[in-house]
Amino acid sequence: MMPVVALLGLLLASCDSGQVYEKNTDLKSPSGVPYVWAVQEKPTFEFEIPDTTQRYDVYFNVRNASGYEYYNLYVKHTLTGPDGKVISRLLHQMLLMDPRTGEPRGNGTGDIYDHQFLALPNQHFSQTGPYKIMLEQYMRQDQLPNIMAVGIRVAKHTNSPK
Repeated sequence: MMPVVALLGLLLASCDSGQVYEKNTDLKSPSGVPYVWAVQEKPTFEFEIPDTTQRYDVYFNVRNASGYEYYNLYVKHTLTGPDGKVISRLLHQMLLMDPRTGEPRGNGTGDIYDHQFLALPNQHFSQTGPYKIMLEQYMRQDQLPNIMAVGIRVAKHTNSPK
């Protein structure tokens, strides 16, 4: 049964011809408690940019449990180019729940919710090669419980009509 599920996941991922990279990292506290994003934990993702004429969209992925105590999540990113120079460093506010109603946003099953936020739209990368993006939680709490995983997705930018 498990190989069938893995194969199905692989087939679904391969259907997205615009996707360049996607990876998520499960989080745990320094003492090993799962689903805690510690302030010192700074997941870093490395992806390859093969084409400088193409524009890209960079998304942040967040998985949280329903016990997350805030409606938002502040995340700071640092994007570094193949030459090691910092390209951008920004603070993002992501709304995980509706601020008025408290209703969870994102796709959920049970008490787990997945979110994908467009963080860097229509991004131009001036060099081919490996880029790194580091994510830091920027809340006022050193140990942030109920954030299960974070990640990034890089896809080719498309001008889709709205």
